[in-house]
Amino acid sequence: MKHFKTNKNEGVRQKLRRFLFNRYPTIRGTGSYVIFLSDDWKEIQIKLPLSWRTKNIVGTVFGGSIYASTDPIYMLQLMNILGKDFVVWDKSANVRFRKPIKETVYAQFLIKEELLSQIKEAVAKEGTIDVDLPVDFVDKEGIVYASISKKIYIASKDHYKQRKQKQNSK
Repeated sequence: MKHFKTNKNEGVRQKLRRFLFNRYPTIRGTGSYVIFLSDDWKEIQIKLPLSWRTKNIVGTVFGGSIYASTDPIYMLQLMNILGKDFVVWDKSANVRFRKPIKETVYAQFLIKEELLSQIKEAVAKEGTIDVDLPVDFVDKEGIVYASISKKIYIASKDHYKQRKQKQNSK
C-alpha cells in the first residue's frame, strides 16, 4: 500500500499498529491514513485524500487536516526509535501552503541514521537538542502541495527531570 519507493519492510506487527493508528480518534479525525509503517519506525507514509472529511468551503483540503495529519508522526517515530531514556516533544511547526490540494496527496516521514547520531551526540554533550524535520505533501507525480517543518525537542530523561525541578523550585 506504500506510495514512495523504500527498502524498508513492514512486518505483521507494524501492519497491526498501522491498522490501530488509523482507528485512533485523533488520527482518524484528520481524514488521513497511515499507509506504511516500517519495522524500525524510521519511515512512515501517510495518505491524505480530498473527501467530505477533509474538504473546506472552497473545495480543497482544509489546512487543519494538512497540519493535523503530520502532527504526531515525527514525535512518535523518535519516541519509538530513541527509547525510554529520552524525552521527545513537539515544539513548533511551520506550514507553507504551495498549491490548493484538490486530489489525494502523500507524505513520507524519514528518520536517517545521520540524524540519530547527531541527536545522540548532542544530547550526550548538552542534555538537549531541537531538530527541524521537513515533510512535503505530494501528488502521484511528485508535485509539492504543502511543506511542513516540525521542530522537535529531545532531551535525556535526566536533563529533563533536572530542568523541571529547577522550574518547580522557582
